[in-house]
Amino acid sequence: MKLREFGNQDLLVSPIGLGMAALGRPGYINLGHAEDLQHNYDVDAMRSHSHQVLQTAYDAGVRYFDAARSYGRAEQFLASWLTNDILKDAPTIGSKWGYTYTADWQIDAEHHEVKEHALPVLIRQWQESLQLLGENLNIYHIHSATLDSGVLENYEVLERLWELKSHGIVVGLSLSGTGQADTLRKALTIESEGEKLFGSVQLTFNILEQSNKVLYQEASDVGLGIIVKESLANGRLTSRNQAPEFAEKAAVLNFIADAYETSIDAIAMAYVLAHDWCSVVLSGAANEAHLLSNLEAAKINLDRTDIETLDKLAEDIGVYWKTRSALAWN
Repeated sequence: MKLREFGNQDLLVSPIGLGMAALGRPGYINLGHAEDLQHNYDVDAMRSHSHQVLQTAYDAGVRYFDAARSYGRAEQFLASWLTNDILKDAPTIGSKWGYTYTADWQIDAEHHEVKEHALPVLIRQWQESLQLLGENLNIYHIHSATLDSGVLENYEVLERLWELKSHGIVVGLSLSGTGQADTLRKALTIESEGEKLFGSVQLTFNILEQSNKVLYQEASDVGLGIIVKESLANGRLTSRNQAPEFAEKAAVLNFIADAYETSIDAIAMAYVLAHDWCSVVLSGAANEAHLLSNLEAAKINLDRTDIETLDKLAEDIGVYWKTRSALAWN
């Protein structure tokens, strides 16, 4: 894959990156996550498994890897893999603060992660991320920033983020839920002497959740690097989705996939890449086979007619997020 600039930041990324939400912990909401891990949740086994997937991604040209403090041991697994002597060039690494992992390596935990966008959490988690990833860490996101959390009006937090930015860290925020647009608009207003605080935004966008395209283009135009997460809607845009209510959309996806001689997950990711404002689309694959299938998206140039057909598969934004919130941890 040919590398590209990440907004107007001094970073290079691959068009497809690897997110570690499903690789760093035994429980996640992706359809079929348990099967991806072969029901083996031993820490050493999962570390070895994550290293295999990371290396496969790297060998295929992936140069952006994404973690978070709340992704179980994702930062640990990533850090131990980065010591690999055969990595010919350093990838770009992003992580996030603001959620604390609380599942204790259990799948049926009452709470898998707890959100708190306070200064003490930022200070603690930044040190934890830095201790593990060190100079490999390039981008640090507020994890699932919302207007309700007040983080974008917390003077102490913003001052510390400006400090990180002054030391060369690209400061970003990740978004989730129906309020993505309002939060991003607020973030774009935070600046000092004409310089914006945020240089990266990670957001949910896929065939089913297509809201806010114009705003995302505006963010790209002012220099933000844009990372798209959940491009497969947590497995709903894969062959694993056998829900009867999805059958009609699945038929459309399969028809287009057959025309390109590929899988529907590759079509779904190619759809995201067809939007010029997208810097990186994340694969959330938890095994090598799914990763390699996802990576086929980089080879696909969707016809305009097919893009317009896929545009019509969008769900109502409220329906999309309600469905996502109902997905089971597995």
